[in-house]
Amino acid sequence: MMAALFFVAIGLHMTETVSSLPENPATDAAAAQPAQADGARRRNRRGGRGRAAAPAGTATAASQPAARPARVPHPVLLQLAELYPALFGDSPKPLKRGIFQDLQAAQGEALDKDGLKQALALHTRSTRYLNVVATGAARCDLQGTEVEAMAPEHVLHALIEVFRRKKPRDGEDLQAKLQRRIGQAFVASGLDRDAYLEKVQLREPSALAKVEAALADVAAQDAKAEAVLRAFEGSGADSVEAFADMYGMNVHQVQRQLQRAKQLKA
Repeated sequence: MMAALFFVAIGLHMTETVSSLPENPATDAAAAQPAQADGARRRNRRGGRGRAAAPAGTATAASQPAARPARVPHPVLLQLAELYPALFGDSPKPLKRGIFQDLQAAQGEALDKDGLKQALALHTRSTRYLNVVATGAARCDLQGTEVEAMAPEHVLHALIEVFRRKKPRDGEDLQAKLQRRIGQAFVASGLDRDAYLEKVQLREPSALAKVEAALADVAAQDAKAEAVLRAFEGSGADSVEAFADMYGMNVHQVQRQLQRAKQLKA
């Protein structure tokens, strides 16, 4: 009797399960297709904004980086590199002012006048050339002889432009590096703060702010250098090494500070 009731219960459960299924599976699947297509369209809009999906294993044009066309050097620049490799070769030197006229006089009609103007403009605006100017190296004539000092304003403007083009790598602080380089250029100029600012004639507020920050940093370092000089003179130490050892200071840093303090005193 219990077995009969058990099978009756199973039979009722199976009947309820079957009766809960759709009566016409084909019709129900057809009704579900619009909803599935609608969902696919929404996914496409989210992922590809309506673009058709590419077949598996096929790279799309957008996924491939566009190849940069090879830059062709100016023909006159190639001529100049052959004629004056020390000036226009792999390690260029700063050019003296009036180099255009010197080249015309030296080469005559061998160099196209308009082409020469274009080539010199490209050369002097290149990052490679500006990097050399930013070091403060002297300007050279066609023989590679140093004939005039680089003006402080040219060094500064080259520095600012070079760092503007740089991209930071591995979290490096380009602004701190630029500030340090500007400070070094200022010290190398031999000018005081007011004379330097008048010489460089900066009009862009952001560039002026960078220079003023660098000069303020130099002023703070100069104050420390003067204090070290006073301490050294009053210490009675026989040598810089003995003085540095007395106060636990780096001897090379003390030497630089004393040298700078003597320059300021002079």
